[in-house]
Amino acid sequence: MGQALFYHLTRHPLEVTLAMLLEKSLQRDWRVVVRGSDAGRLQLLDQKLWLGPEEGFLPHGLAGGPQDADQPVLLTAGVEMPNGATVLMSIDGAAVTAAEIEALERVCILFDGHDPAAVQHARGQWKGLTGAGAAAQYWSEESGRWEVKAESKAG
Repeated sequence: MGQALFYHLTRHPLEVTLAMLLEKSLQRDWRVVVRGSDAGRLQLLDQKLWLGPEEGFLPHGLAGGPQDADQPVLLTAGVEMPNGATVLMSIDGAAVTAAEIEALERVCILFDGHDPAAVQHARGQWKGLTGAGAAAQYWSEESGRWEVKAESKAG
């Protein structure tokens, strides 16, 4: 049984935090799906990940290609996980279900703390997912480092 980790981004942009989380996931040999809600945004993110430092290279691909199943990190606007992901990272308000949290190692929900609509949407996701019995943690970088600020146990 997994858990949802909510990341309230206030100090670093999505690309920085996402790259850090992807690197940690790959170090654990986890396969990851990054689920977004906008194909254009995913294409931009794909380009930024390719332009990262060579020593921090993150192997990944955009969904829809012939090698989707082989990608350690797959960026998609769909709900499918053809790469056998054990981790789901939701960006830009992409949907997550309590069943996915239960089935996966980890689900990360990243949201922009400077966007009131994104914060409100994340609050709704927290309420809906924890109300459905999913375990969740709320992480904040407000102090300058990531800290757990709230937690809800499965139940």
